[in-house]
Amino acid sequence: QVQLVESGGGLVQAGGSLRLSCAASGRTSSSYTMGWFRQAPGKERLFVAAISSSGSTAYANSVKGRFTISRDNAKNTVYLQMNSLEPEDTDVYYCGVDFLRLAVLRTGRDNYGSWGQGTQVTVSS
Repeated sequence: QVQLVESGGGLVQAGGSLRLSCAASGRTSSSYTMGWFRQAPGKERLFVAAISSSGSTAYANSVKGRFTISRDNAKNTVYLQMNSLEPEDTDVYYCGVDFLRLAVLRTGRDNYGSWGQGTQVTVSS
């Protein structure tokens, strides 16, 4: 089993930056694809970005060119660098693990598990 803890959220003005971290413990996460998702209260959890064990990445169209996902396998940590933040980016951000070691990066919420508790990102206008 893998336990995930997200951190790094906060309140930032539009145009600002944040870096989210997702620290994994338990079974090593380095051999799995890791993903970031976002969720507003009462709404569906939506894909933001994913990174494979080899470093391949995928992004939602809404964050391409602004967000960068990366991982440090030695630290069992995945990061989400968020630049040029917009009020529409306000949500709780979660990281999850895709336990199926596939060649393609999956973006569906149901393909991920071991969710952390989330970290709130609030962008003011």
